[in-house]
Amino acid sequence: MSAAVLAVDAGNSKTDVAVVAGDGSVLATARGGGFRPPAVGVRQAVDALADAVGRAFAAAGVTAVDHVSACLANADLPVEEEQLAAALHARAWGTTVVVRNDTFAILRAGVEEPRGVAVVCGAGINCVGMRPDGRVARFPALGRLSGDWGGGWGLAEEALWHAARAEDGRGAATELARTLPAHFGLPTMYALIEALHLERVADARRHELTPVLFATAAGGDPVARALVDRLAEEIVSMAAVALTRLDLLDEVVPVLLGGGVLAARHPQLDDRVRELLAERAPKAVPRVVTARPVLGSALLGLDHEGAPARAHARVREFYERV
Repeated sequence: MSAAVLAVDAGNSKTDVAVVAGDGSVLATARGGGFRPPAVGVRQAVDALADAVGRAFAAAGVTAVDHVSACLANADLPVEEEQLAAALHARAWGTTVVVRNDTFAILRAGVEEPRGVAVVCGAGINCVGMRPDGRVARFPALGRLSGDWGGGWGLAEEALWHAARAEDGRGAATELARTLPAHFGLPTMYALIEALHLERVADARRHELTPVLFATAAGGDPVARALVDRLAEEIVSMAAVALTRLDLLDEVVPVLLGGGVLAARHPQLDDRVRELLAERAPKAVPRVVTARPVLGSALLGLDHEGAPARAHARVREFYERV
């Protein structure tokens, strides 16, 4: 059986690839490490993909496919997608190559046709939307530089800021001043600030504070609750703008919620997002996406190849089983 699509979903921490036939049969899959072009450069990042692609090709018994559908982390701007597409095309893995930001994979995995909006809140925050006619809505998603607020990393930083000010008297009292240092077995915010500054606690461990923030909010702390509500505002603002750009605000359309923070279904955040969506986009249908994003990459590849609906159903059935 010939292979039509190489589907790639490459995130900061892991990569999933699949070789898919034109009828939707998944011929082989493989998993690799993270994809981080900003840290290691485009060439080395693509080298990291090559190992997983090579194993999948070997298992499928192919050396190339008709089309490469790659949804990649750190492909935040169209110019970056073009650069990465050129780098993948140079590998001769497929006759044609389309690179998209990895948020598109989550969106496509959650819908039966390429129509809707997805908001992803993991380490950062991003939103994309698409219509079957090819129109898309997107944001640069470069953090505060591009007007973003939120994501697990942003929440942790904000929680630390409020906790530090609460402890020394510059800000409102909050239980965060106790719960954040306690997570690391430390007695005070001063001790946590010192530990982070002197790297006795690795900077990368800040992400561990996001669940602490949500737990503190669930306990009724006003400052923590306000941060969770602010995140809900950001999520719904992005979704409403994307729906408006695509002329979908007045249509029944899915709004997919993905990424670790949203997939955790924290009650306050989940409830507030749904309340705000009901106010600002009454016809939007919010739904948490739990499917593996590589499914979305495969479906986008089959879209490109004009595959029939039964092919889309077959690849979806495969990922529902694994």
